[in-house]
This record gives sequence, C-alpha cells and structure tokens, in this order.
Amino acid sequence: FAGGLGIEVEIRTKLVRFWSYIKSAAIRIGDDILEVQGSADPEVGVTEYWMNLEYQGPIKTLGGFPVIFSARSQKKRKFVIDLSSKFPGETIEISTYREFVKVDFVHSSEASFGNAVGMLGELKTGKLLGRDGTEIDDFYALGAQWQVRPDENMLFHSAEDPQFPKACVIPEDPQGERRRRLDEESVTVEQAEAACAELKNPLDRKDCVYDILATQDLDMAGAF
Repeated sequence: FAGGLGIEVEIRTKLVRFWSYIKSAAIRIGDDILEVQGSADPEVGVTEYWMNLEYQGPIKTLGGFPVIFSARSQKKRKFVIDLSSKFPGETIEISTYREFVKVDFVHSSEASFGNAVGMLGELKTGKLLGRDGTEIDDFYALGAQWQVRPDENMLFHSAEDPQFPKACVIPEDPQGERRRRLDEESVTVEQAEAACAELKNPLDRKDCVYDILATQDLDMAGAF
C-alpha cells in the first residue's frame, strides 16, 4: 500500500442481545496509528480518539496523508484520511454516531486496495476469503478467521477480552432472539421505513431500517 507504507485496519465490536455494533476502530498507515471510539453520551467538544496511543494527541497526518476532523453535531464526529496524493479522489472515513463507529473506504480502487485481505473480502470479486484464500459463506466463521492473532499487530491502546485463542463472543440463538424481539417491538417496520425514506441509496435504507428495528431507536436514522 502506498509504495510500501502498509495499512492495517482493526475493529472492536460489542454484542447487544442478537446484534452487535462496531464500538471502536484503529487504522495504521506506515508508523502512525489512529484509534477512534464512540460514546453513548458524547460531550460537547470531546472526541474519543488516540493518536499513536496518546489520548487526544495532536493529529494532522496519518502516514503522511492529511487527516481532516469535523464535528457535524454533538452526536456525530468524522475523521477523513485524504489519500489523494497517492490515489486521486480516495479517502478513508471513520465516523461516529453516539457509541456507533463506521469505517468507509471511499472510491477505493485496484491501485490502492487491490491486494488487501481481510473481513471485507476481495475488492475485485467481492468474495469473502479466509486466511488461506478459501471462500467462506458463514459470517461467524469469517469473523473467527480474521480475529487478531498474537503474532500480529494489536493497534488499540489497551487489550480487551476476548483475545486469541479465546473465541469471539457470539449470540447463543441470534435468530430466535431476533424473532422474539421483533414480536415485542415498539417501533414498527413502517415507522422505521418512514424514518429512513429520505436516504437515496437503497442499501443505506435497508441498513437504516435494520438498525432502527434492532435498537428500537428512530434516532438511528441520523447515523446515515
């Protein structure tokens, strides 16, 4: 990546009933590491991040690429890593909405991420591959394959359970729990669809509806 600088991206998730969300993400480019964490009750002017393991350390570039920070509201924060100097028009965006974190590779190309491996799969084909290159169609198995190993870089400022070889935590009965929760829901599918109706991208609308039904929170539409 970028003439040998190298890039690594790691996420941490939190399980809530039958669903989980990304609670923090860390990106290494070259020798620099940026870690971003969400907050359930964000304070005005306070953003939970670590630059090279220093809490709220000064940040202008990551591996030589400019980093632009914006606070779009009290609940929403965004870090944009501008890759244009090497890959015109491409960025990496780490966004937070309350405790929820999202990582976007915007306009990614074969030149930048054609050789990337990991949970996002193969850029060219979209195939989800294990560490040995075998195609995997089970998301739990895929996640287990890409759990960070002891011989790999741990990008976060502190270690948390579970760490390999301890397995990732998964719901005991995700489908059954989901059906029970939907039977008990107070926010309906129709209300969720109405809250997400203004989103132009159909995949965003689908994700928005799911997130609202899972969290039972209509405000989740604000994350999109």
